[in-house]
Amino acid sequence: MTFRSQFPNEQSESGEFERQEDAFRERVSADGSTPYPVVPGRYHLYVSLACPWAHRTLIVRKLLGLEAAVGMTVVDPVRDEKGWAFRDGPGHSRDPVNGFAYLAEAYRATEPDFDGRVTVPVLWDTASGRIVNNSEDDICRMFAEDFTAPGAGTPDLFPADREREHTDLAEMIYENINNGVYRAGFATKQEAYESAVRRLFAALDVLDQRLGKTRFLLGAAPVEADWRLFCTLVRFDAVYFGHFKCNLRRIVDYPYLRGYLKELYQWPGIADDVHFDHIKRHYYITHGEINPTGIVPLGPDLDLRSPHGRGTMFSG
Repeated sequence: MTFRSQFPNEQSESGEFERQEDAFRERVSADGSTPYPVVPGRYHLYVSLACPWAHRTLIVRKLLGLEAAVGMTVVDPVRDEKGWAFRDGPGHSRDPVNGFAYLAEAYRATEPDFDGRVTVPVLWDTASGRIVNNSEDDICRMFAEDFTAPGAGTPDLFPADREREHTDLAEMIYENINNGVYRAGFATKQEAYESAVRRLFAALDVLDQRLGKTRFLLGAAPVEADWRLFCTLVRFDAVYFGHFKCNLRRIVDYPYLRGYLKELYQWPGIADDVHFDHIKRHYYITHGEINPTGIVPLGPDLDLRSPHGRGTMFSG
């Protein structure tokens, strides 16, 4: 039998999903070293509340108090054959900045011959009328290092004294968990799928053990790697477990990851940007090769607001 892939241009002959590289990697700078200086109100973030990559930029923007400095527009979670669309609906809207109907228009405005997959997040420069960056890693770094003044009383998401350890941990989480669920879900051959799932759960097992000894990944306060992990964990039982066949265990089955997920979800302001309606409708309707009926499941009934007990566990 022959199976169609969700993104044919990102599929290897061995059935593995090979994610495309981010196309736009310019930088906003606080020191004037790039054509994009930090100016409040100049930059606009285009995101999907369904997308874990875009979700992380929303979290960092909120934690660093940048909502007034960087505007934001949310796309429709249901991506059609034309890509991400700007439509009025619950939690999403038309584009108030450029009047684009589709995010693809921003890509073509920046690079007329762009022929890759249009992705979120996008950091748009209203002054030059072009995309500065579409890499969530870069955008989070810029928010923390360029948009936020040192000593501004905001959380240290990239601690300099733990930089190597933090980088290694973030890379492990990306390779095996953030992108690992997609490598499992978009695999088109059994061997590729099984390899991705084994790597995914081996990494989750390691992190569960780690979080039995420390409140957050690097200690007493969450850093960027924690929020990177959170964006996958919060979608896991609702989507990845069933839709992507990552079904060896649920997050709720882990003794420490489940409380850790609850604590991050209950962090001030974080639950406001977790929209399970957007998340489930995006994955189950958009991925027609995986779920051809487009039926969106009612469950699971997730309990993320009950006490997590981790403050007591790691106090003293």
